[in-house]
Amino acid sequence: MVVIIGKKQIGIALACLVAIVTGIIVFTARPQAAVQASTTNTNWGLGFHENGKQPTGNASAATLKQYNAYYVGAADKKIIYLTFDAGYENGYTPAILDALKKHNVKATFFVVGNYLNTSPDLVKRMISEGHIVGNHTNTHPDMSKISDMESFKKEIGAVEEKFKEITGQDMKKYYRPPQGKYSVSNLQQAKELGYHTIFWSLAYVDWYQDKQPTKEEAFSKLLPRIHPGAVVLLHSTSKTNSEILDELLTKWQDDGYQFGTLDQLCSQ
Repeated sequence: MVVIIGKKQIGIALACLVAIVTGIIVFTARPQAAVQASTTNTNWGLGFHENGKQPTGNASAATLKQYNAYYVGAADKKIIYLTFDAGYENGYTPAILDALKKHNVKATFFVVGNYLNTSPDLVKRMISEGHIVGNHTNTHPDMSKISDMESFKKEIGAVEEKFKEITGQDMKKYYRPPQGKYSVSNLQQAKELGYHTIFWSLAYVDWYQDKQPTKEEAFSKLLPRIHPGAVVLLHSTSKTNSEILDELLTKWQDDGYQFGTLDQLCSQ
């Protein structure tokens, strides 16, 4: 009887030990699994927790950096990296360029094939005034649905070729996925082509042409949430952006912020 009880006790003890060890394995493995899962997300997203502080992305800065991808800069430096997505031109880019020139701010314009075809003179102006022109794909598709390198390279390469035809220069290797939709294979494909993938840490709903935010609405989103190392995404199609940019840059500069380039961001 005693032996039987002893075996039961031993069995219970062993079961508990296995449970504890298994729990440790699961617990220690979970952070790595979370990191891997975060990069499979196909829609870039942010979580804002405190005004003036960097938001968290659905993939960490450290994870993204393995693929030469970035969404934010250093948390201890009041530097803003200003970017614009340019799918088409509807008359507001000249005013945006004027404001940038006034403040001596260099930005990056991510352009699609349509923009290169319809607005070559503005693209030349961007380059002549010291801005970077980045790759936003040729036809603005959901890149997360493109899994093979040939198709990925076709979307990227068409923009490169048109840019060189217009400017006589090679396009700098900065890529932004349309709508922030991506996959791990996209990040790897971009890296293999020599590109840095650029997401963002601050944006607001500014792209609806017939539903533009008011100045007050824009400032309510862009001023409290600015943070050190911010990669800001604005759309050059926005009438509001063209009207507020001069004042917006002034307010950010008065708050102690300086402006950096993606060359500087990606060399950190």
